[in-house]
Amino acid sequence: MEQILPFEKPLIELRAKIDELNSVTTEANIDFSEEIAHLETKLAKLQDEIYSNLEAWDRVQIARHQQRPTSLDYIHAIFDEFIELHGDRNYGDDEALIGGIASIDGQAVTIVGHQRGKATKENIRRNFGMPHPEGYRKALRLMKQAEKFNRPVICFVDTKGAYPGKAAEERGQSEAIARNLVEMAGLTVPVISIVIGEGGSGGALGISVANQIYMLENSTFSVISPEGAASILWKDASLAKTAAEAMRITAPNLKESEVIDDVIQEIPGGAHKNQDEQAVYVAAAIRKGLAELNQLSKDELVEQRYAKFRKIGSFA
Repeated sequence: MEQILPFEKPLIELRAKIDELNSVTTEANIDFSEEIAHLETKLAKLQDEIYSNLEAWDRVQIARHQQRPTSLDYIHAIFDEFIELHGDRNYGDDEALIGGIASIDGQAVTIVGHQRGKATKENIRRNFGMPHPEGYRKALRLMKQAEKFNRPVICFVDTKGAYPGKAAEERGQSEAIARNLVEMAGLTVPVISIVIGEGGSGGALGISVANQIYMLENSTFSVISPEGAASILWKDASLAKTAAEAMRITAPNLKESEVIDDVIQEIPGGAHKNQDEQAVYVAAAIRKGLAELNQLSKDELVEQRYAKFRKIGSFA
C-alpha cells in the first residue's frame, strides 16, 4: 500500500475525482471532457502551489518516505559494473552501510552509502540504515583502498544516525566515526557526498567529510532528529514540526548557510515518484562534481576540503 503524506491528501482526492469522471465517460459514454480538463488544470495549479511551498516538516516526511530511493537504487541506475565489497577485516560485515567499486563514464570510482530497507524484513536486516562500528570501518577500508588506486569516492548519506545500542558502543562506535572524520579529511582523492534522505547526526557525518556535499531538495541534514530536539528543548516530542523549522535542516536552509555546496532538484512530489528520473538529476550532479574536482592536485584536494569545513559556522 502506497504511503500517503498528509499534505498530499487534496491532490489524491482531486486525482480520484478525475479518475471517476474518466471512468463514467468510458462506461456510460457521457462527455465530461470539459469538466476533466478543468479539474486537470486545477490539479496542476494545486500541485505547483503545494510543492513550491513545502515547510520543513513536510520535507522531513518526504525524506522519510518508505519508498524513497535508496543508495543501491541510485548505484544501479547511475553506475556501471558495480561490485559490492564486504567486511571491515576486523569484526564482520554491516549491511546498513554498503560499498564497492564501479565506474561512471569510464572512470573507476569507489562508492559507500547507508542502506535502509523499503519493507519490514529488509529494514530489520539492514538495521533500518543505522550502521554499527564495523560499517564505518568497512567504509574507511574502502576509502583508503580508493586512495591507494587513485579512485574518487562517492558517498550516499541516508541514515537516522549511527546505531546507539550497547553492542555498538562496546565495539567502539564513537571511535569508528571519529576515525573516519580524521582520515576522510586527509584523503588525497576527490570525495563527493550526497544526502539522499535523512542525514542524521554523527552517523551521517561519518561519510560526509567531502570536497563537495550535495543534498536532494527534500532531504534533511541535522545533528539530531526534530523529535529528539523537541524532547530536549521543550520536553515534548509532539513539537517536532516547530523544531524542524527552528533547526534549519532542509537543503535550501543549508545551502544558504554554506554548509552544503548545492541542492539537487527533485521531481514534483519527491524522488519516490520516479526513481529513474530522479537518478538522472543525481548523476548530473556527480558528473559536474567530478569534472571540477578532477582538475585539482592531491594537495589542493586536501586544502580545499580543510578550508570548506573550517569556514562552516563562521560569522562576522
